[in-house]
Amino acid sequence: MAADYYELLGVSRSADKDEIKRAYRRLARKYHPDVNKDEGAEEKFKEINRAYEVLSEPDVRARYDRFGEAGVSGAGAAGAGGFQDMGDMGGFADIFESFFGGFGGAAGAQQQQQARRRNGPVRGDDLRLDLKLDFKEAVFGGEKEIRISHLETCETCSGTGAKPGTRPTSCSTCNGSGQVRRATRTPFGSFTQVSVCPTCNGTGQVIEDKCSACAGKGQKQVTKKLKITIPAGVDNGTRLRVQSEGDAGKRNGPPGDLYVYLFVNEDSKFQREGIDVMSSISIGYLQAILGCKLPVETVDGEVEVEIPAGTQPGRVITLEGNGVPRLGNPVSRGDHRITVSIDIPTKISSEERELLTKLAEIRGEKGLGKGGVENFLGNLFHK
Repeated sequence: MAADYYELLGVSRSADKDEIKRAYRRLARKYHPDVNKDEGAEEKFKEINRAYEVLSEPDVRARYDRFGEAGVSGAGAAGAGGFQDMGDMGGFADIFESFFGGFGGAAGAQQQQQARRRNGPVRGDDLRLDLKLDFKEAVFGGEKEIRISHLETCETCSGTGAKPGTRPTSCSTCNGSGQVRRATRTPFGSFTQVSVCPTCNGTGQVIEDKCSACAGKGQKQVTKKLKITIPAGVDNGTRLRVQSEGDAGKRNGPPGDLYVYLFVNEDSKFQREGIDVMSSISIGYLQAILGCKLPVETVDGEVEVEIPAGTQPGRVITLEGNGVPRLGNPVSRGDHRITVSIDIPTKISSEERELLTKLAEIRGEKGLGKGGVENFLGNLFHK
């Protein structure tokens, strides 16, 4: 017994044409053999198509409503084995183009548009260069000379790829369109498949006499020197954009850009935290006790720093404004933080021991044996 076409599409017998069309689109997408590999999906898909074929045509639907399957047995043959040409069923073809691109209609128009873009100017590729900087170069910036290798438009042929005095000719395979069409007849009707022309690779032109300078490519690989400005305050991973120094574009298209990624070498004296500079200084125990003034190396050069009397190990002395300039605002700078360590001797002379012992007695430290003075010194800086 033939299936009820309204039940197959899941619509009522009073459903209008748009409702039938929506139901068909939903089910066809679900059971299409290219999408659904389950057993029985293909047969279900054929039944759905047969139901839509009948119910989408008002005259055929009227006969089906009156006489059932017997009244439409001549309307199409999808359910009975094989499909008729459905080219005159505009709605059916439109539905399939909306599901599966690449045949005709909107898909073909899109490919035509892509072909036109292939024939027109093409922007060149962007390039990347990794550049290493010394610590102070990153802090203060400056001018840096680099070498890059990129594609430039061939001056001999002005980028056409053709020998001077000649011009590219229109491709005979695609008649200059850059694409070829192949008509295919399927159970669902006739479809046109559009693809890139294999002869001209979609350009629509063929170069018969190639430029000897660039071998017909229209571009040449060139190594050149550039001077770029490094802003003050850059850090690891900072990216600089050098406009129009990437590869040249094709067919008079604009060049790409060069992106320079910066990496900062480690320094033996300085470390960095954001826009602050860190370093360390080691002083003697007497300098820590009595205080002193010492020259300290900074990114700006040597600076005299005052060590307060009674300085403890690990104390941080801050030099305000001697750090890294803020990127984009070099007037604002971070600080230079100096961590102080104290060198406590493990061996001292007899004269030093005598003096230190007297100091220990003054401070009330008694019973110092061998090594006790050294322990005394160590304890002295933590009281």
